[in-house]
Amino acid sequence: MSENKKVEKISGIKGMNDILPEQAALWELFENTVQSVLKSYGFQQMRTPIVEATPLFARGLGAVTDIVEKEMYSFEDSMNGDKLTLRPENTAGIVRAVLEHNLTYDGPKRVWYNGPMFRHEKPQRGRYRQFHQVGAEALGFAGPDIDAELIVMCQRLWDDLGLQNIRLELNSIGDAEERNRHRADLISYFEQHKDLLDAEAQRRLYSNPLRILDTKNPALQEIVNSAPKLLDYLGEESLTHFEGLQKILRHNSIPFTINPRLVRGMDYYNRTVFEWVTDELGSQGTVCGGGRYDTLFTLFGGKPTPACGFAMGVERLLELMKANGDADLSSSCDVYLVHQGEQAQMQSFVLGERLRDAGLDVVLHCASATGVGSFKSQMKKADASGAAFSVIIGEDEAVANTVTVKSMRSDDFENNQVSVPFDTAVDYLVDQIVGAEHDESQCDNPNHIHIHH
Repeated sequence: MSENKKVEKISGIKGMNDILPEQAALWELFENTVQSVLKSYGFQQMRTPIVEATPLFARGLGAVTDIVEKEMYSFEDSMNGDKLTLRPENTAGIVRAVLEHNLTYDGPKRVWYNGPMFRHEKPQRGRYRQFHQVGAEALGFAGPDIDAELIVMCQRLWDDLGLQNIRLELNSIGDAEERNRHRADLISYFEQHKDLLDAEAQRRLYSNPLRILDTKNPALQEIVNSAPKLLDYLGEESLTHFEGLQKILRHNSIPFTINPRLVRGMDYYNRTVFEWVTDELGSQGTVCGGGRYDTLFTLFGGKPTPACGFAMGVERLLELMKANGDADLSSSCDVYLVHQGEQAQMQSFVLGERLRDAGLDVVLHCASATGVGSFKSQMKKADASGAAFSVIIGEDEAVANTVTVKSMRSDDFENNQVSVPFDTAVDYLVDQIVGAEHDESQCDNPNHIHIHH
């Protein structure tokens, strides 16, 4: 290659975002909170591959859904001709895995997942081509109690994350027979107004008329509002289930609105459907959606198994957390180790390991391309790290077997630094840090987040 030929840079794929170190603290806070809440309800984590056989989604989601028709990343494996798809959602994959490993043989299961999904959509705020979802699936439970538990669990998560202004919308889309009667009347109703329907609604009229109810086109709102309502077609069992759910939610003081136009984008739903929505994110207002999918197991060749679940959009919830003031969470360390000279460097390694044994987060200064750097440049790095304390070991300290501890965040002890014998440095720093955190935890600041220790 010619020396002066410029090497072309390769950029990331549009709509697939890097999560940088300064953003990671917010993701970690969210994921740790989610894990804690789900565990407290007895849900166990499950991880499935991000690539599945294409027929899994075509059969599970429905061939005439937006996702299957125009959003899936599907390809043929050039090695063996298999038709594969990057997962656009994860319920189908979870059900496939549960059937494959016979997980419900000894009774119902509560599982949850967290990971990337892929849809070829036009990227915009809150909607990306690689996006992340946390979902929970309750498999083998038939009553409205599990539907209610999933919703109550979401409310607890919003509370624990400090999120407000997320409201719950509920509907029941009944069972297949009820939907078929409603569908026939819906088609004949829309046929009477066919000249007023937009191209998208006309396209869906015979393939998936329920989705017309979900239109965002302002010109169609009046027609849609007057369309036959699925709630009026529900039989006794579906109604009893829906009323049972509402009763539990009211008893637990969970406010909700019944939205008769609420349908979900996948064909596998039946009876309960719900969405958590916010007005703070513009057009991408749904942060979590779910419902019951009692027929999906039989669709995949399994025994009839009732099931219910939800999926939440991680990026959208993080946007809400940022709006709530959580964006300035730093992934700062407890101690930054500054050193000069070979013996001091060796001592720093030893002390770093002892401090980590004691549960502290420690960054050891290491050489850059220009070398280790002066004390002054190292102290700048220590300050930028967000560390509560820097520990300095120079040649004098190495000889005397001491360290100099400097408080980076407060002026509450003399000259801001103190000399400590090397062997007592760990106890000294633990006392300083754990003591300070204890004092902070006594404060009345409702936004204080206790991250570790």
